Amino acid sequence: MATIQKYLQIHPTDNVLVALQDLPEGEWIHFNGDSFTLQQSVAAKHKFTLTSLGPEEKIYMYGVLVGKANRQLAKGEAITTENIYHAANDFKLGKRKLDWHKPDVSGFLNRTFLGYHRSNGTVGTGNYWLVIPLVFCENRNVLVMKEAFEQKLGFKKAKSYEPEVEQLISLYKTGASVEQLLAADLQGAKGAQNANKLFANVDGIKFLNHDMGCGGTRMDSDALCGLLAGYITHPNVAGATVLSLGCQHAQASILREEIAKRDPHFDKPLYIFEQQRIGSESVLLQEALKHTFIGLVQANQQERQPAGLDKLCIGLECGGSDGFSGISANPALGYLSDMLVTLGGSVILSEFPELCGVEQELSDRCKDEETALRFMELMKTYNAKAEQDGSGFYANPSPGNIRDGLITDAIKSAGAAKKGGTSPVQAVVDYPGLANGPGLNLLCTPGNDVESTTAEVAAGANVVLFTTGLGTPTGNPIAPVIKLSTNTKTYEKMPDIIDINCGTIIEGTETIAQAAERILDFVIEVASGNQLPKAMKLGQDDFIPWRRGVSL
Repeated sequence: MATIQKYLQIHPTDNVLVALQDLPEGEWIHFNGDSFTLQQSVAAKHKFTLTSLGPEEKIYMYGVLVGKANRQLAKGEAITTENIYHAANDFKLGKRKLDWHKPDVSGFLNRTFLGYHRSNGTVGTGNYWLVIPLVFCENRNVLVMKEAFEQKLGFKKAKSYEPEVEQLISLYKTGASVEQLLAADLQGAKGAQNANKLFANVDGIKFLNHDMGCGGTRMDSDALCGLLAGYITHPNVAGATVLSLGCQHAQASILREEIAKRDPHFDKPLYIFEQQRIGSESVLLQEALKHTFIGLVQANQQERQPAGLDKLCIGLECGGSDGFSGISANPALGYLSDMLVTLGGSVILSEFPELCGVEQELSDRCKDEETALRFMELMKTYNAKAEQDGSGFYANPSPGNIRDGLITDAIKSAGAAKKGGTSPVQAVVDYPGLANGPGLNLLCTPGNDVESTTAEVAAGANVVLFTTGLGTPTGNPIAPVIKLSTNTKTYEKMPDIIDINCGTIIEGTETIAQAAERILDFVIEVASGNQLPKAMKLGQDDFIPWRRGVSL
């Protein structure tokens, strides 16, 4: 029987080890001919020193600077938020490092997925109709349309908990105590998609809500128009209905300009209704309902056809990360990213606050100096604005991140960047632009996983791969979000929101390459409409535009 590995050095230059399982105080550590004992217990996912360190001495993980000691640390001492602080290397324009090892993709060369081919050459993994408000004043009307359409057309998927509430009401009426109510075994009806789906080739009608469009900065309202244009022109979208009040900053004319930037020959059905011009809310809604129904009839005429894997654009995302993220699920996505790039496809790496500390590596991998300078400028400008507002990138790790081993932003970032693989950076794009060109694209977004996922889809991602160590239910209205667990414990505890387990890598039963191939097989099934990720089954349609003020 193979010995289970208890700890790991990620990079040969690292001076800390990662605990792969809970290690007790006094545990003997045998590493590279040296032996020592742990000074205290170290929980799985956390790190301990490989050597003694003095105050201000540097701490390395993934081969990069991730922190400094703020007091004397003994060999075998656990690193915590109390004894180290965030530190990262500075970065500057360096030499291009564009050599990389292309993985073996022979098993995927002739693979295809079944997608919706659009006139601009992109291919969708879904076929949706959108109903969008240009300003928050129209949110109610969008919800009225949702109530009118969703159930009747057979698109409602999310499980309703009304039967559970009815049980509680019944118990209450019969005099049940608080204890009896809490102990009740609620048996609700299982949620399922309506079997009477009217439009067989339409995957859904999606109703977006937001709290922007007016009252904020013009920069934010213009960016909102760009984001919404990204959704309207997205390959997963057949057409859209837009509700506008009329007096807001986010004007329909700006939306049309942003659409033209992304698709100069845009030819999808697009219906824009302005309430102040039409007058009566009743007339507004009747016109919107009629045109939307006609749009759905048109969308239903489209059918899935084979497409090469080069038509996949995969957004790389993480949320609820833990100390295993950078050594299991994220490297698996990095290998998959390199596979897809080799096959001619596109990948998007975002969350710029979570690239702090690896700027030098990424800028050196940019295809030319102009692209590298753009990346560095976006990083510096973003961090400077964050610090001006009292929260630099150092404040990015959440309490959950810290609890599970990501105690500095640089530790979190060095692991998060592994999702991008090793291929050259082909483009650096600012929010809310398109980032769907062949190869690896860097997209400036916040680390907030919903805001970042929202932006990646607007940038062209037709599938999102989302790693999580702690578990998160994030989804998207129009693009499938596939959730990957960094560890088996979370996968087994949250099977209703997680699709794939990468804890096999930690346990040594699967290599990173094997996991990547398994993930790509699943992606192909999802992209073809043969598999529904858990987020889609739950109706998890998260959509949050980024206010360009600081959001970390």
